[in-house]
Amino acid sequence: MNGEPRRLLMPPGAPLLGSLGELAELVEALPAVYVRFSAGPEADRTIVSRDHESGCVLPGLSVNPMTPEPWWTRPVEHWAARQLCQYAHLMVDGRLPWLLSGRVAGRGPDCEPLLVDVVPVAAIRPAVVEEAGAVYRRVFRPGADGT
Repeated sequence: MNGEPRRLLMPPGAPLLGSLGELAELVEALPAVYVRFSAGPEADRTIVSRDHESGCVLPGLSVNPMTPEPWWTRPVEHWAARQLCQYAHLMVDGRLPWLLSGRVAGRGPDCEPLLVDVVPVAAIRPAVVEEAGAVYRRVFRPGADGT
């Protein structure tokens, strides 16, 4: 799984992040950044996000926040690791993680932000998702019931 993202089409000059630390630095430097698992921004220009259960077209691209919430007291790397791990199952069939910014146009059925006016920020190497998994297992209690 290591190596260059093969089918992720990003604009020229977009950085390719190779570590969780690089990802966290970028997240801290920007006001709001999101992650999406897909073939990239060029491919996403030709599709719409759809609720899989209802078939309804969503008013923006389904994304997940990489910017920690104000209540988060842990390192940004922990938030980033958790977010990547929660959605790593989407990294199949040419889908790879990439960062983007934009305007939130609504919420999806899982309360995920739906983004329009998308601006690609960076591609993320698959090895970063693997690193995130190791951090996640080390610093969190996967599967713990928070009730």
